[in-house]
Amino acid sequence: MKGRVIALGRLEGRTAAALIEDGRLEDFLVDPPEDGPPKPGAIYRAICDRPMKGQGAMMLRLPDGTGFLRAGKGLRPGQPLLVQVTGYAEPGKAVPVTARILFKSRHAIVTPDAPGLNISRSIRDEQERLRLHDLAEEAMGQAEAGIGLILRSAAQGADSHDIARDIAAQLQLAGAVLAEAEGTDPEFLLDGPDAHFLAWREWGEPDLLADGPRAFEEHGVHEMVQAMRRPRVPLTGRAEAFIEPTRALVAIDVNTGGDTSPAAGLKANLALVRELPRQLRCRGLGGQITIDFAPMPRKDRRHLEQQLRAAFRADPVETALVGWTPLGHFELQRKRERLPLASGGTQ
Repeated sequence: MKGRVIALGRLEGRTAAALIEDGRLEDFLVDPPEDGPPKPGAIYRAICDRPMKGQGAMMLRLPDGTGFLRAGKGLRPGQPLLVQVTGYAEPGKAVPVTARILFKSRHAIVTPDAPGLNISRSIRDEQERLRLHDLAEEAMGQAEAGIGLILRSAAQGADSHDIARDIAAQLQLAGAVLAEAEGTDPEFLLDGPDAHFLAWREWGEPDLLADGPRAFEEHGVHEMVQAMRRPRVPLTGRAEAFIEPTRALVAIDVNTGGDTSPAAGLKANLALVRELPRQLRCRGLGGQITIDFAPMPRKDRRHLEQQLRAAFRADPVETALVGWTPLGHFELQRKRERLPLASGGTQ
């Protein structure tokens, strides 16, 4: 169907959500299995274990494993610390965490230990900024010292009651979690958001919300997901790409389909660039990504890089463009905040 649809359902027994625009899958979220890794956003009281010499990092004890804190200077072994999971761990490695805790909802983010009131820079209307500032000041009137607030872009034009309710809920949640900061044992304090909550929080209002036992079947989500599990990605004309995750990296190969002209190579490469953010989102792929582009004139590399930057600008997953390798491949580094769709587990 035409328009923007959010379908809520389950995939292989796990909570999942699909964002469909004009009949095409634009984003897909799925929870880990019950015995799987902790979800990003989960909060623990961790116990500092041992510093990583030369890295400034700290290994942490969690109730169900080990955590890795990149910024661990000044911490001592045995010290309790509130941490939040930032992504899925690579196989055999510790869970990545941060000590900068955030309590995030659709309209607001409460920031313990980061006082101040900030409004998204994407909201430029001065009258709207003044409205949101006054609303936030009133809602934060009873907040404890040292707690800050960020109003997200979704707050623009939103109902004042909805925003105030969001802020109050996150303040209450923050207070309950912060009260558990002290202790001698590691403890799981708050689960990360599931796929349905993330869809509500991050995707905004759809033209249609499909939330029934047959929502996925009625909107063809299972077929769209199966297509994302296949390595082949059709591009323009006869061109195609293959996206294949391995243990070490995600390998992407672009083929022109028989036309070996420089123009065909550039055309296929640009088609892959436009499609790549959607493919990585829906497939849940992150980490190191290496692209073997089709042959094209060296002079076109700068244009291709510009198009890559533009393509990833609106993508919600943090992605760094590393650059060209000596062999002519292009590398990206993408945050591992989703589960790979093909395996149902971590990469």
